[in-house]
Amino acid sequence: PYVIVCNHQASLDLLGMVEVIPDRCVPIAKKELMYLGAVGWACWLSGIIFIDRHKREDAIEVISQTARTMRRENV
Repeated sequence: PYVIVCNHQASLDLLGMVEVIPDRCVPIAKKELMYLGAVGWACWLSGIIFIDRHKREDAIEVISQTARTMRRENV
């Protein structure tokens, strides 16, 4: 298992990154992207994990749960 950290400049950069990252990699994005109409739908349908950056504890829990799943399923 590995984690790729990318610092993108715009919301649409994430859609391009989805095309070039490995198949077993799942991006994590800010929750606000989920509410951007077609971009939000595309992100949700592609399996992106959304975190709420304004609620620190919730974001940590989502990332921790993702890490546990990665270890358990060896992905």
